[in-house]
Amino acid sequence: VQLQASGGGLVQSGGSLRLSCVASGFTQDSYVIGWFRQAPGKEREGVSCLSTGDYSPYYRDSVKGRFTISRDNAKNTVYLQMDNLKPEDTAVYYCSAEDLSPGYLVSWCINGWKDSPSWGQGTLVTVSS
Repeated sequence: VQLQASGGGLVQSGGSLRLSCVASGFTQDSYVIGWFRQAPGKEREGVSCLSTGDYSPYYRDSVKGRFTISRDNAKNTVYLQMDNLKPEDTAVYYCSAEDLSPGYLVSWCINGWKDSPSWGQGTLVTVSS
């Protein structure tokens, strides 16, 4: 799986950004894909993920109600709309994907991603106070 992320930048607290991840090379009909972030001095963490099929996306608690993950199948692109950004959202954001059954969505987004072989390059999001 090949992934290319973009859309980061500098924004003031309360502002919005939209990240994009173009994905290709899936070898199975079912897969999971999501966004992860790593702040300076902290471990990488799952932010939001979705899967093929009619499964609800997963969001970590700190972004619920502010971030929205979506997919445009025609463009092979997954988006992360980030609204009401806070300084604590500052991090390098990465997208990752894996050929997995949708049933693994939540566990993959929480910690299964650590074994994911496919990552896009990071895109820096900086939220100023």
